[in-house]
Amino acid sequence: MKKIFGFALGLALCHSVSALAQDNPGVKQDSKDAAHATAQGAKAVGHATVHGTKKATHATVNTSEDVGDATAHGTKKAAHATAHGTKKAAAATANTTEDAAHATVHGTKKAAHATAHTTKKAADKVTGKDDDQPK
Repeated sequence: MKKIFGFALGLALCHSVSALAQDNPGVKQDSKDAAHATAQGAKAVGHATVHGTKKATHATVNTSEDVGDATAHGTKKAAHATAHGTKKAAAATANTTEDAAHATVHGTKKAAHATAHTTKKAADKVTGKDDDQPK
């Protein structure tokens, strides 16, 4: 937009000066010089705009790549943490299951022993023997 406005302003200036310059050849040359200077300025502005646009585009691309790399790295870290947590949970579950199995075996043995002892006491009472006499 600035380039178009600058060019239009330069053309308007050239036309207004050329109308005055028809009587005086020195003014006519000055008008030509001004027109050339305006054209060179417009050209320089155009080049600078293109250069700035290219720089901005490259910066955006580089930033996008950096964000992509950071996202990939974060995703990798999260996946690793999840795998580690799952492994820890599996180990804890295995340990808890083993402990529960041991407790069940111990409780079962204890119950079987108590049942056997109670059965022996009942049988001894029926037969008249008593192991639980005071000592």
